[in-house]
Amino acid sequence: MGTRERGMGEKAGRIDRPGRLSVVLSTQPARFEAVAFKGDFEGNLARIAGFGYDGVELAVREPALLDPEDVWAKVTAAGLEVPAIGTGQAWGEEKLSFTDPSAHVRGAAIARVKGHVPLAARLNATIIIGLLRGIVQPGVDRDQAMDWLVSALQECCDAAGDAGVRLALEPINRYETTLINTASQGLALLDAVGAANFGLLLDTFHMNIEEPSITDSIRQAGDRIFHFHVADSNRWHPGAGHLDFPAILRTLFATGYKGYVSGEFMPMPDAETAALHAIKHLHESGAVMIDKRDTSVASTV
Repeated sequence: MGTRERGMGEKAGRIDRPGRLSVVLSTQPARFEAVAFKGDFEGNLARIAGFGYDGVELAVREPALLDPEDVWAKVTAAGLEVPAIGTGQAWGEEKLSFTDPSAHVRGAAIARVKGHVPLAARLNATIIIGLLRGIVQPGVDRDQAMDWLVSALQECCDAAGDAGVRLALEPINRYETTLINTASQGLALLDAVGAANFGLLLDTFHMNIEEPSITDSIRQAGDRIFHFHVADSNRWHPGAGHLDFPAILRTLFATGYKGYVSGEFMPMPDAETAALHAIKHLHESGAVMIDKRDTSVASTV
């Protein structure tokens, strides 16, 4: 049954509660800078758990190289969960995208996302669609690129939905892509795709560049937020820039969001220091113990 024909609620097998924290860990070598932890998979799992995180968001270039059962066993042995799987390395390393002029490349991008489904299903994780959506390339009409994007997402959502897996599109700033930069554009894309298992991933770094008000955009997205990224205004760890994380988190949780708050930031000055500063600042900002929060939030962020 296609996902546009049925609703999908919260995932089974995980007790959703707000305030859980994760950080990005790459399972394979990657050039993308905003990944704090790379290499030594089991060692990094132990380190991240030791810092006090509840989960790891896995950045995966080629899912065929991973055994879902082995990944699940190592993650659970560390006492962690995997809320989401990032797919952007397929763009960064191989330039696969849903909007490439080449039908072969577009097909390979779709196949790559479908290849993530067994891993995501085993880990109870959301599949992230970031830069894999591509850009409007020279010689391609924007409407044509959007048609390719919608069609690819519908095909991927159908395949994922049959396995009970959700996808989340991340609005990304204008300097990295020419397709879907804001939350409102993302919401319009959700409507065009029309899949119940398709939502948004909002990222504070990108929102700081594109949104007139971060908190207003979070309210606008509401229950269509499937995952949430945090990095400060300079893409360092939360607390290293000027973003008002207490206001951002109060607004996020006031929407009813019960998913993870996931750190995707540069390893500056180094991965361990960044991860420790991030979890400390997020705790102080209200990422935990939020039942005691004041949910009245100004809309000026």
